[in-house]
Amino acid sequence: MTDVTSGQRSGHPLDRPSSLGNLPNIVIALILLGGLGYVCYALAADLTGAVAVPWILLGLALLIALGFEFVNGFHDTANAVATVIYTHSLPAEFAVIWSGFFNFLGVLTASGAVAFGIISLLPVELIMQVGSSAGLAMVFALLIAAIVWNLGTWYFGLPASSSHTMVGSIIGVGLANQFLAPAGSATSGVDWSQAKNIGLSLLISPLFGFFLAGALLLLMKTVVRNKALYVEPKGSNPPPLWIRGLLILTCTLVSFFHGSNDGQKGMGLIMLILIGVVPTAFALNRTPDINYLETYKAASTAAGSVLGNYIKPGVTVAPADAKAKVAEAVRTRNWSDETTPALKIFIEQTTAQLSPYGSAAAVPAGQVSNTRNDMYLIGEALKLIDSKKLLPVSDADLKAIKTYHTATDNTTKFIPTWVKVAIALALGLGTMVGWKRIVVTVGEKIGKTHLTYGQGASAEIVAAATIGAADYLGLPVSTTHVLSSGVAGTMAANGTGLQMSTVRNLIMAWVLTLPASMALSFVLFVVLRQII
Repeated sequence: MTDVTSGQRSGHPLDRPSSLGNLPNIVIALILLGGLGYVCYALAADLTGAVAVPWILLGLALLIALGFEFVNGFHDTANAVATVIYTHSLPAEFAVIWSGFFNFLGVLTASGAVAFGIISLLPVELIMQVGSSAGLAMVFALLIAAIVWNLGTWYFGLPASSSHTMVGSIIGVGLANQFLAPAGSATSGVDWSQAKNIGLSLLISPLFGFFLAGALLLLMKTVVRNKALYVEPKGSNPPPLWIRGLLILTCTLVSFFHGSNDGQKGMGLIMLILIGVVPTAFALNRTPDINYLETYKAASTAAGSVLGNYIKPGVTVAPADAKAKVAEAVRTRNWSDETTPALKIFIEQTTAQLSPYGSAAAVPAGQVSNTRNDMYLIGEALKLIDSKKLLPVSDADLKAIKTYHTATDNTTKFIPTWVKVAIALALGLGTMVGWKRIVVTVGEKIGKTHLTYGQGASAEIVAAATIGAADYLGLPVSTTHVLSSGVAGTMAANGTGLQMSTVRNLIMAWVLTLPASMALSFVLFVVLRQII
C-alpha cells in the first residue's frame, strides 16, 4: 500500500510502524488472484452462448468502468479511516485493510436499487440502444469525465463527491443527447424529476452530517463528562476501550455502507456495457427459476386487464402504433387518452412473444435484444403510473400494476454475482492504494486541531446512519460530503474552529463538481459521437 504523500512529522499517526510485515500484501495478493480467477471464469461461462463477442471493446469498456470504481475507492473510502487513524484507534495500514475488506462485503451484499436509480437518469433511448454508437459514446463519455474529475480533486487532496461527479456526468450526457438531436425532432434528455430527488439527497445529506454530528458531540459532552474525549489525543496511546470499540464499529459501518451504496454506481454502468456489447448474454435475466416467465406472464395478464378498465370510450389505437405511442409517453413523460390502450396492446404483444418459451434462457439469441428493449420500455411506462401517478388508478389496481412493474424490472434490471465481485475488488484495491491525501485533509486540515475521540465517534455515527438510510431508500449519497461535513460540524461544536481555507476549498469542490462533470461529459459525448 503506497501513496505519493510524504514528509509527515515524527510521531504522526500516519507514520506509526506496522507490526504486520508483509502479511497484508500477501493476503491482498491472494484475494486479488482468487477474485480475478472467479470473475474470469464466471464471465467466460456467461459468454459461452454469446454471438460474436467484441473482446477488445468489451475489455476496454470494463477496464474503464472498473477504473472509475478504483478511483472511487481511494478517493471516497479514505474518509472512513481518517477517524480511527487520527484517534490512534487502529494503525493506518491495518485500518485501510479493514476498511477495504468491509467495502468488499458491502458491494457483495448490495441490492442494486441505487445502481438502477442512477441509470434511470440517462435518456431512455440511449439505454435501450446502448449497443449503438450513441450508446457506447454515452458510456465512455460519462465514465471518462467522472474519472478525470475524481483524479483532479484527489490530486489536490479535496474530498469531492464521486456521487456528485457521476450524476453530473450523466446529466451532461443527457443534455448533449438533446443538443445533437436533429432540428425539429423530439428526443429524451434528463429525467429532471428523478434528478431532483437524487440532487436533494446529495444536497441535504451533508447538511445532516454537519448539524447532526455537531449536535451529537454536544449531547455526548453532556452525558459523558470525560474531558480527555474532547481534546486532541496526546502521544500515540489509543483511546479508552469503549470509545475505541465505538470508533472501530462506526468505521466498519461507514466502509460497509459506502461499498453497498457507492459500489452500485459501477454495477449499473457495467450492466449497461454488457447489455450493449454482448446483448445475447446479458440483455435478459436468465434466471434458473423455471417458473419465472410463467409468473411474468400471469402478472402481465393481470396488468393488461387492469388497464382495460381505464380506457375511455371511443379511444382506440392500431396494434401497429402501440409501441410508438408508449415510447412517446415515456419520452415526453406525459399520459394521453391513447397511451392507456396503447400500453395494454403493447403488453399483450410482448407477452405473446415470450409465450413459446418456458424460461428467459430459451429465448432465441436473435430475439433477446428486442425483447429486452420492449420489456424495458414497458417498465418505464409503468413507472409513469406507479411513481408519477399520471394515470389515477384504484389501490387494488395499482397493486397489480406494481406487481407487473416488479416483474419487468426483475427481467431487465439484474446484476450477476461476478460483476459485484469485480466492483468489490476494484473498490477495495483503490482504498488500499491512494488513501493518504484525503485522510490528511479530513484528519487535520478541516479543523484547527486534530480530531478528538468524541469528534471522530460523532462524525462516524452520523455518517454510517445517513449512508445506511440512503442505501435502504435506494438513494445515492456522498460518503465524502457526509463525513467531511460531519467532521466540520464537530469542530464547530467543540469550539476549536475551522480552517477556512480548507472549508472554502471543500465548498468550491462541492459547488463545482456538478457543472464541471456536466461540461466534461457533454464535450466528450459530442466528440465521441463524431468518432464512434
